Amino acid sequence: MSALTESAPGYRAGRTLPFRVEVVRQLKRRRTMAMGGILAVLPFVLIVAFAIGGTPGADEDGGGGGGSRLNLMDTATASGANFAATCLFVSAGFLLVVPVALFCGDTVASEASWSSLRYLLAAPVPRARLLWSKLAVALSMSLAAMVLLPVVALAAGTAAYGWGPLELPTGGSLGTADTVPRLALVVGFIFVSQLVTAGLAFWLSTKTDAPLGAVGGAVGLTIIGNVLDQVTALGTWRDFLPAHWQFAWADALQPQLEWSGMLKGSAVSVTYALVLFALAFRNFSRKDIVS
Repeated sequence: MSALTESAPGYRAGRTLPFRVEVVRQLKRRRTMAMGGILAVLPFVLIVAFAIGGTPGADEDGGGGGGSRLNLMDTATASGANFAATCLFVSAGFLLVVPVALFCGDTVASEASWSSLRYLLAAPVPRARLLWSKLAVALSMSLAAMVLLPVVALAAGTAAYGWGPLELPTGGSLGTADTVPRLALVVGFIFVSQLVTAGLAFWLSTKTDAPLGAVGGAVGLTIIGNVLDQVTALGTWRDFLPAHWQFAWADALQPQLEWSGMLKGSAVSVTYALVLFALAFRNFSRKDIVS
C-alpha cells in the first residue's frame, strides 16, 4: 500500500486531511457549539448574579468592604476590564479545563468510536499527518475557547459597568492602554498552563476508543494534580506540579509586571506536554487500528 500510494499520480501526503477541512468538521459538531454557548453565556450569568447580590466585596452590614482584603472579586464591577479578569479568575481553575480536555480527548477517540478511523488511514492519510492535523485543530479550538470568554466578558462588562482602568488586587490601577495587553498575556499563560491537560487528553485519546474515557481521564488527572498541590507536606516537590503555577498569571495584574512565576509555570507545563504528545504519537504509530 505504501509503495502504491507514493507512486500514485497526484498523491501528496502533506495534502491529506487539510487543516481547514478538519476545522470545519469539528466546528459543526454539537459539543463544539454547546461548549461555545456555555462560555459565551457565563459572563451574562455573572452580571445577573452581581445585580441580584449587590456590589461584590461589600460587608454584610452594607459597608464598602472596609478593611477586607482586596481581590479580583471585590473589584469585579469596577470596569469592563475588571469584569473580564474576574471571569478568567473564576473559570481558570476548572471551567477552562473542560474545553481543552474535550477538544483534545475527543478528537481521535471519537473517530475510533464511529469506526471511521481506519477509513481515514485507508484514504490514505499517514498516521503522523492525521495526528498532527487533529492536534493542531484541537489546540486551536482550545485557544479559541479561552479567547471567547474574556472577549465576551469584556464587551458585556463594558456595557454593564463602563470602560475604565483595571483596578489591581494589590492596589492602584493599570491605564486603559495597558489593560488589553495584560489580559491577553493572562489568556496566553492560561493556555500554556493547560497544555498539560491537552497532552493528557490527547494521549488518552490514542489509547482508548471511548471519547468520554479520554476526556474524563484528563479532567480527573488534572483534578488530582490540583489536590496534590494543596498537600503542603510535599514542600518544594509541588514546584514540579503544573497545578502549582496555574494562577501565576496574577503576576500580570501588578503595577510592575512580574515574569518569574509565569516563566517557571510555562516551563513545567511545556515539558510535561511535550512528553505526553510524544507518547501519543509513539502509541498511535504502533497501534493496531481495528475501528
